[in-house]
Amino acid sequence: MPFRAPVADFRFLLDHVVGFGQVAATDRFAEATPDTVEAILAGAGKLCEDVMAPVNRAGDQQGARLENGVVRTSPGYAEAYQQIAEGGWVALSAPVEHGGMGLPMTLTTCVNDMMSAACLGLQLNPLMTQGQIEALEHHAPDWMRALYLPKLISGEWCGTMNLTEPQAGSDVGALRTRAEDNGDGSHAITGQKIYISWGDNDFSGNVCHLVLARLPDGGEGTKGISLFMVPKYIPDAEGNPGRANSLKVVSLEHKMGLHGSPTAVMQYDGATGWLIGGPHRGMAAMFTMMNNARLGVGVQGIGVAEGAYQHALAYALDRKQGRPMAGDTGTIIDHPDVRRMLAVMKAETFAARAIALANAVALDMARATGDEEWATRAALLTPITKAYGTETGIAVASMGIQVHGGMGFIEETGAAQYLRDVRVTAIYEGTNGIQAMDLVGRKMIDNGEAAFRMLQEVQDGAEAARAQMPDLAGDVWTAAEAMREAVETAVGQSLKDRYAGAVAFLQAFALVLGAHFHLRAAVAEGGKGPRTALARVFVRRVLTRQPGLLAEAREGAGALYDLSPDDLAA
Repeated sequence: MPFRAPVADFRFLLDHVVGFGQVAATDRFAEATPDTVEAILAGAGKLCEDVMAPVNRAGDQQGARLENGVVRTSPGYAEAYQQIAEGGWVALSAPVEHGGMGLPMTLTTCVNDMMSAACLGLQLNPLMTQGQIEALEHHAPDWMRALYLPKLISGEWCGTMNLTEPQAGSDVGALRTRAEDNGDGSHAITGQKIYISWGDNDFSGNVCHLVLARLPDGGEGTKGISLFMVPKYIPDAEGNPGRANSLKVVSLEHKMGLHGSPTAVMQYDGATGWLIGGPHRGMAAMFTMMNNARLGVGVQGIGVAEGAYQHALAYALDRKQGRPMAGDTGTIIDHPDVRRMLAVMKAETFAARAIALANAVALDMARATGDEEWATRAALLTPITKAYGTETGIAVASMGIQVHGGMGFIEETGAAQYLRDVRVTAIYEGTNGIQAMDLVGRKMIDNGEAAFRMLQEVQDGAEAARAQMPDLAGDVWTAAEAMREAVETAVGQSLKDRYAGAVAFLQAFALVLGAHFHLRAAVAEGGKGPRTALARVFVRRVLTRQPGLLAEAREGAGALYDLSPDDLAA
């Protein structure tokens, strides 16, 4: 499906909204010059437009399949992946000493956004590898980093993460996969894993699985879990793929969407694996990969929102129906409700994208400076990015179908694919409910101090903009103050009450941040122009949801538990 990479939007956000200049000013990321940024964005945009977008529809219509134990990928995927790998797009933020470019995660986030918009099914493959690269960089022994990182960074090999089992979904501590010492520095891994994205393919030289398993002396729950590298092919003495390991793809899931991405049931029968991060320390290592993936999955939602918006806009500019009340195009874009939908779609996508890029900036600044306050900010923004980014993708894709009217329900238009593909992003890498509970739980362990600092920044920005745009600035300041009070209330609630209102709390927080970034964009534009008009749409039409969300967050768990399971079943 046609796609236009929003390169100008990324440049504007980096230059004027999310503070990327701070990152480029550090010694660690000094090579992220304006010329480099321009070249990265332009090159990625061309790849997405010319290589990835053309295979998106084929991936939906002719999904991956399992033939005699071999995974066959969708038409055009292998060729497109080779261009991703050869162009170095897996390696933007990977360590230089192993062949990566060492560029900021913020730039990788921009690229992943565009790739998700162009072809989410294929983009999921390098995203998983990027997460594995980070986990190995931080937790693997030297020999493993030297062997695996160059191959993963070059794209010659691909990476996966294996957490979920039939009885162990969000409750990872219930896993049963076991690991037994082989006596030679390796372990025998036995068990079954499900929902393994890109569990195999027919275009990379090796598939490297990070597998959570329990050693014989591993206790119950997550504290007894270890992490292992279990490759499809065991590397030989020269580091090349050697004999096949004792693992296989049992089946591929029949899914609602993302047909081009093979989601495998993996069976390990005494497969050879090597320990990462020390015995019983698997979750610490895996969380490095999961946190990387949570930012990445939030960005997947945002990218799909962009693709769905562009698809709906093109239809609205072409479709003639009824008598428009305003405008002169003669198409449905001049109907007020269609204009409303398109404006809200664009405004929410901008807000979610700004939050994700601000999250990436905080990660880069934490890495470049070692400042704990930046790390705390990144941790606070991660669940918001993941949940709001994916919910925005779902909402925008659904609205895109509505813009198409009856034709949106017809598969031939392609509008439905965006919604079917993006729907899982609110589920995998930690459901959005879990993200919300993480926000009001672990991320509020400081009694809300990190949240208060961020809200103070929002209010300071609103105060600075009052003279130029008093109406918008006043609304943003008021929303931030309401959020401050909500944080104070949440800190004083029991954990059960916090969790009951967590999803609403997170959404309300995201709307405040989205309004803040829209206001920054309007100020940078001078208070007059399309970005200012878009900010007004967000503040006047989207931010107005916040009071209802905060009322729900304050309500707690009471009424929910007044209904017994029998009452719910009646």
